[in-house]
Amino acid sequence: MIPSGVDVFLAVEPIDLRWGFDRLAGLVQGHLERDARSGALYVFFGKRREAVKVLFFDGSGLCLFYKRLDRGVFRLPEAMGGGTCVQLEERALDALLDGIDVEAPVRRARKTPTH
Repeated sequence: MIPSGVDVFLAVEPIDLRWGFDRLAGLVQGHLERDARSGALYVFFGKRREAVKVLFFDGSGLCLFYKRLDRGVFRLPEAMGGGTCVQLEERALDALLDGIDVEAPVRRARKTPTH
């Protein structure tokens, strides 16, 4: 699904996932200091981390991919060095989108009655 050799950048700060093409492209340019039409993939997530949006340019226009999980949340890598984005390897993004790297719900131990 992901083109070979493409750069992938994950924005560190969560966004309002109602934002569309223009707002996300502006965020790429203004906050991430990159060109939205460079051919790279830009990954954004919401506050609850149950959904992600991927913005990319396919050569003829901007494309927007949106994925929301039915349950669980995306486990996202932590930012290194306090930057605005983290560069991901293609296979890390592929695994993330395939749901392989998804946090399982926290299970709580049952309380056993004391006699």
